[in-house]
Amino acid sequence: MKYVALLRAINVGGNNLMRMSDVRACLEAREFQHVSTYIQSGNVLFDAKESNVAKLTATIEKAFFEAFGTSVPVFLRSHRQMKKIVGEAPREWTNGGALRRNVAFLRKPLTARKAVAEMDPKPAVDSVKAGDGVVYMSTVMTRLKRSGFPKIVGKPIYRDMTIRNYTTCEKLLALLESGNF
Repeated sequence: MKYVALLRAINVGGNNLMRMSDVRACLEAREFQHVSTYIQSGNVLFDAKESNVAKLTATIEKAFFEAFGTSVPVFLRSHRQMKKIVGEAPREWTNGGALRRNVAFLRKPLTARKAVAEMDPKPAVDSVKAGDGVVYMSTVMTRLKRSGFPKIVGKPIYRDMTIRNYTTCEKLLALLESGNF
């Protein structure tokens, strides 16, 4: 099966630095196939025979701890799940130039319903929509400084999410679908 592992809080602001070539080598040493990375923010594509997502996630997190000496939360999504996530994005996102579009990927026990309830979107500036294991977040580009989304960082729910730009999600899906990763 094809998967994408989204690594949380690596290579951000000079913290938790992990070279993607080292990440790739770490997973290849554990017999994952066709391991590839996309940009430096911790997006890892691979094939695995294992279909149990919880088991795969635990295996990857353990591998990273052993290789890098730090805990790296992994948000694992299958090819099928990524296709659904991209396909269920809000319709108004088709005009991407007017909006900053982000997808917050969630880990249990955090649910989309709880995450949305904890967010502070500003009217006429921000928009949120709960999805399956994700929250779709957008901000009007001309009103970015008024957004309520930066407050998420200080909330406990932030530990159980990692955020990707929607364009990155589209690219990850395209790579999964092409099989050329």
